[in-house]
Amino acid sequence: MSGTDRTKTAVDLKGPVVILVEPQLGENVGMAARAMGNFGLTRLRLVNPRDGWPNLHAARAAAGADHILDKVELFDTPAAAIADLNLVLATSARPHDQAKPVIGPEAAAGEIIAHIAGGGDVGILFGRERFGLKAEEVALADRLVTFPVNPGFASLNLAQAVLLVGYEWFKRAAGAALPHAMPERSPRAGKQQIDAFFDNLVRELDKVEFLRPAEKRDTMLVNLRNIFTRMEPTKQDMHTLHGVVMAIAEGRKGPAKGGVLDGTQATRLRALLAEQGTGRAPEEGGSVRGLARLLRRNPTDAERMLWEALRRDRRFAGDFKRQTPVGRHIPDFVSFPRRVAIELVAPGESEAIAADRAARASWLAERGYRVVALETAEIERDLGAALDRLAAGG
Repeated sequence: MSGTDRTKTAVDLKGPVVILVEPQLGENVGMAARAMGNFGLTRLRLVNPRDGWPNLHAARAAAGADHILDKVELFDTPAAAIADLNLVLATSARPHDQAKPVIGPEAAAGEIIAHIAGGGDVGILFGRERFGLKAEEVALADRLVTFPVNPGFASLNLAQAVLLVGYEWFKRAAGAALPHAMPERSPRAGKQQIDAFFDNLVRELDKVEFLRPAEKRDTMLVNLRNIFTRMEPTKQDMHTLHGVVMAIAEGRKGPAKGGVLDGTQATRLRALLAEQGTGRAPEEGGSVRGLARLLRRNPTDAERMLWEALRRDRRFAGDFKRQTPVGRHIPDFVSFPRRVAIELVAPGESEAIAADRAARASWLAERGYRVVALETAEIERDLGAALDRLAAGG
């Protein structure tokens, strides 16, 4: 699981020494070091590692636990590795029929912490990947640590065993503190805010006759209110829910409708824009700008198809912009580098729309723009042909 924050200071606790007896693979040593680093263990001793030391495979598998591998201590025998320690625990999944206490990782963690707090030094022996610790090696330990695992599949990977012991030790040593918590929420909503929202919700539900039959209305209202009571909503929750209810109540519009006007709606809007723009005074431009913005937010099927095609087609290399002002006019599409304006012609347009387009085309042509008129029916019928015509300059 990723999540290491390099900006945070590592926890510095005195922990037990991890002793790997004759580990066979460098990768396992590296993964054991990584597990140690996860839980604040820093002292690692190796007894006769099979593939020698230092080991490149171990460094690769350690995933950043270099501070542990750089301080590894090497020993020839387990006895030498534990000579300076006064409490030794041996891990094993198998019973060894030796007269010594057998404890789980939680109890082991408790003993380790208590012993270190009293000034002692503790080591934990981990055996070979293939067959663990020998009987004479277990005999060197004061306690035998085993894990509550599936008896039919009890063997643990070396790094897994180190991780389990390290986890239990660190959990106790660090006070079981989690590294992060849920971010601070908005203050809890007051009853007045919840009641206002609920009243509004009921009012809208009554409009669509949701609370029926009449004899079940009271029960339904109780059930609905309990839903929000159990939520323990915050003020922000209630603002959001209120917005949801109002958006549904007011119906879909603009982009929420899919961002598409049908042909009739688009024609009416363009006609209104053309009529409003004819002979208007400069100070009367607010309504026209509002209509233009509405048209931009609600592209027709043909406009949407052409816009996506212009963005994807390498021949046009993203040159075109949609509903962008050129002087006092707003063509459907314009390319400033190419000095090209595209006008979409819908079927059944009014004389006002045609006149407005002609005036705009004349104005643009006078300023060096090539104006290309594309029928919306042509775009919807054969978009590829329309693009080819545009690319050819027609």
